[in-house]
Amino acid sequence: MLEVTDLHAYYGKSHILQGVNLNIQEGEIVALLGRNGVGRSTTCKAIMGEVEPHGSVKFKGQEIAGKKAFEIANIGLGYVPENRDIFPGLTTRQNLILGMKPGQKEGVGRWSMENMFDMFSNLKERADVEASVMSGGEQQMLTMCRTLMGDPELVMIDEPTEGLSPQMVQRVADVLQEIAKRGVATLLVEQKLSIAMDIADRVYVMGHGKVVFEGTPDELRGRDDVRKEWLEV
Repeated sequence: MLEVTDLHAYYGKSHILQGVNLNIQEGEIVALLGRNGVGRSTTCKAIMGEVEPHGSVKFKGQEIAGKKAFEIANIGLGYVPENRDIFPGLTTRQNLILGMKPGQKEGVGRWSMENMFDMFSNLKERADVEASVMSGGEQQMLTMCRTLMGDPELVMIDEPTEGLSPQMVQRVADVLQEIAKRGVATLLVEQKLSIAMDIADRVYVMGHGKVVFEGTPDELRGRDDVRKEWLEV
């Protein structure tokens, strides 16, 4: 479904991504692991067109490198950024509506607003409250749900559990598995190794702007050398 080949990206003169290769199949949860600063978030931004990509990014067989972010979103690729990017002056309900594609009818597709409220009861309680007064965890839920309202076929989620309570972390993990059950593929950037290893079908480990390991969670558990060099603090 998503095939990234020899992907490079730059911030000014800094060469951040140095030939990233990865692929994701339909309904698969793939975790992108690594220490801060190795290029995981930049990989998502380059795929989404928020950072200029150099290399090949194919989504459903179509080359999308060089397309604008809204064009990529409209063909079925969703992105939940680490900084959330909610619309603070709008209500929860209005934020969710803005996640829908142009011409999309509410309730048509894999997700409806009621699905969002069923998964996260906090959002239902705050449906008509401005997003600016919501907690950080509630804003994270809202960002995920707003992206799902656009009915993506693949969603990239950057650090969804950062700053959340243990109970909410587990709730997010449950939702990620529900996303996969509905046939939506997921690229998960996650700092909490235990969560990623529990729910991912495959994992990639990044270091210095490159993929340094690819395999299953069990295979990574058996590689003390990889974990010590590229993951453990």
